[in-house]
Amino acid sequence: MTHDEIFSKVQEVLVDALAVDDEEVTSEATLTGDLGAESIDFLDIVFRLEKAFGIKIDQGEIFPSNVLENEEYVKDGKVTDAGMEELKKRMPHADLSEFDASRDVEEFSNIFTVDTIVKFIEGKVS
Repeated sequence: MTHDEIFSKVQEVLVDALAVDDEEVTSEATLTGDLGAESIDFLDIVFRLEKAFGIKIDQGEIFPSNVLENEEYVKDGKVTDAGMEELKKRMPHADLSEFDASRDVEEFSNIFTVDTIVKFIEGKVS
């Protein structure tokens, strides 16, 4: 599958899961900030992605929130060096550069863009 074909299917999934318009689902759109996704929506999105692409996505594979619940990885609301290393290892599909600058746990959801999902799917189907 090409990048554009994957983007188109991801766009369809997000339009259906989040009840947003096609034009809102751009590569740069964040799932929570721009598209209004809530934590419960992430489960639905994963389910729909599995179905649309015929793949299996393990819990925490695409959205590894459990890293933020580990005391070794988070101190005083900030992700530690060890936490950043763990995120980079688990999320090679995500651009963590902006998040790395602040490391503020409250801003973590901003790294989940449509492009992050497209890159994740590209890795799974290749």
